[in-house]
Amino acid sequence: MSANEVVIVGGGPAGMSTAIFLVHHRPALADRIVVLEKERYPRDKCCAGGLGGRADRTLAAAGVTIDVPSVPVNGVSAAFQSGELALREGHIGRVIRRVEFDRALAGAARARGVRIVEGARVTAAALGPRGAQVESSAGAFAGRVVVGADGVGSVVRRAMGLPFGRLRAQAVEVDTEPVAADRARDLLHFEMRDRSFPGYLWDFPTVVGGRELVCRGAYVLHEGALDGGRAAGEAPDAERVLRRRLEALGLDPGRYRRKRFAERGLDRAAAIARPAALLVGEAAGIDPMLGEGIAQAIAYGALAGAYLAEKLEAGDLRFDDWGRRVERSLFGLDIRFRRRVMRAFYGAPRERVERYLLDEPSFLRFGMRHFAGRPQPAPDALRAAATGALVVGRIGIDRLLASLPARGAREHRPRGRA
Repeated sequence: MSANEVVIVGGGPAGMSTAIFLVHHRPALADRIVVLEKERYPRDKCCAGGLGGRADRTLAAAGVTIDVPSVPVNGVSAAFQSGELALREGHIGRVIRRVEFDRALAGAARARGVRIVEGARVTAAALGPRGAQVESSAGAFAGRVVVGADGVGSVVRRAMGLPFGRLRAQAVEVDTEPVAADRARDLLHFEMRDRSFPGYLWDFPTVVGGRELVCRGAYVLHEGALDGGRAAGEAPDAERVLRRRLEALGLDPGRYRRKRFAERGLDRAAAIARPAALLVGEAAGIDPMLGEGIAQAIAYGALAGAYLAEKLEAGDLRFDDWGRRVERSLFGLDIRFRRRVMRAFYGAPRERVERYLLDEPSFLRFGMRHFAGRPQPAPDALRAAATGALVVGRIGIDRLLASLPARGAREHRPRGRA
């Protein structure tokens, strides 16, 4: 059995970022960290690939730059039943392919001395007073600490005795050729006109083998995740939702390889740590509203790397404050706000919220700048906060409008296609 200080289960962005930031804070631990990846790089993952600039900025803080083929993104378009808008803020991020991004991130971890074992499918994990023991197809590994970065079906989470959670979603995606109705290729498009389900459809520009394609997908929340929603399981299947969308665009759903995946939202009431074990990324839970995964996985890794460095130095492996550390971080604040917005946006106030977002896009501009990792001008931040208060249903429109700072000429807000 191989002994290590830290065993990280899962070689995606959450696990690799945890290793990179732990070494960043404690370089002497580099050769005492092992990451177990069940597949072999390059391996693909189901993911729309939207990567906000804030994720690249986070990695840059540890001296990491991931240079892989990507499509630059300058803005967002969103289609609601009441209309459509397209907003640009300059370069806010990019669309990557996980097959390339994850391999490059693993290379960055290896360059810092982290041991990565590929083809190590974890079958069991056990926690005890002496740390953790992990069984895998590549052998057994022991460590003082185990980090579960192994996604929605986390073996580590099960070993910790934690439930699956109630904030769940299903998604399905395909890569297709462009069509005439597509928005400009520098935009991430969110299609929200279909109110038959809580969730959305997306069209993201991508490049596969040098070909310009579009990643199209459907994200469907289990309605049991919503206060006042119908019973869990009554939401339509994501594949049927996407099929309707493809047919409306004149595309034959049978021509494309469908990729399905599940997602877990971070539930404030749920534990994400036990003595000698903690969870990061989708094993813990991410944004339940949109399911944005990569940037949040990297944020988890940055937070966990610093946290583990501190706790290992102090010899305190209880991890009883990991959940609070996540909740009180800027990342946790973001997730808490998204949880509240989710219940308003996908709930009864949806029509009112959509109309307001069309007429007052400061909230969406705030979101784009956050996606990009840019500083927020104070007046815009105030307007976005006021808009957010409306979205979560705390104040009425009249009071909201009275609270907004004075503004000059209103910007042009296109309602048509970008």
